[in-house]
Amino acid sequence: MTKEQQVGVIVAVDGPAGSGKSSVSRAAAAALGFGFLDTGAAYRALAWSVLEQGGDPEDAAAVERALDGFAFESADDPDERWVRVGGVDVTDAIRTPRVTAAVSGVARVPAVRTRLNEGFRARLAAAEPGVVAEGRDITTVVAPHADVRVLLTASAEVRASRRAKELPDEDHSAVARSMAERDAKDSRVVDFLEAADGVTTLDSTDLDFDGTVAALVTLVREAAGLEPVA
Repeated sequence: MTKEQQVGVIVAVDGPAGSGKSSVSRAAAAALGFGFLDTGAAYRALAWSVLEQGGDPEDAAAVERALDGFAFESADDPDERWVRVGGVDVTDAIRTPRVTAAVSGVARVPAVRTRLNEGFRARLAAAEPGVVAEGRDITTVVAPHADVRVLLTASAEVRASRRAKELPDEDHSAVARSMAERDAKDSRVVDFLEAADGVTTLDSTDLDFDGTVAALVTLVREAAGLEPVA
């Protein structure tokens, strides 16, 4: 997708696990009046499909079988939260530890990345007046020509602490270990730990949630030449 194919303003946000990509990007999209695209939800939904079919997410053949006929839908409105596969609501199901553990295996299959990226680009190209898309390789692979490209990150300790608060039933050290392992696996496929050329790093280590959202919104408005909020 080139800039000539874009309709609205495209904001691409990458970052490691626990950086706040989804929640911050969603809130920023709402503040900007933009749509929202959680690309990770698609990979999670496919992982859920593989497991539902009794497949092994580490088996490329099983993953490709699940990919055939994979009907993924998710809300474009940042104020709505739903994900469906073949009409089945999987919003909560794709956030379980079982699915989370399966995502990396699914994402490493080349056919998966090709198919899902095509879908992402189609949605980005049609978004008006703009869209905030978040994931692992949005700034470099999915939308390298986005109007605004941001790497949202934070220290490993802070990211682990934030994720642990989202999973109160999980041991803090286990959460930190799981995050580190997932980042290590995913980084074999795409580099989302360092900002590529032309990508702005937003470090939220010393920012709270509202401060991080405000920083992202300001960055977008300035980079995209949007009018500041009165």
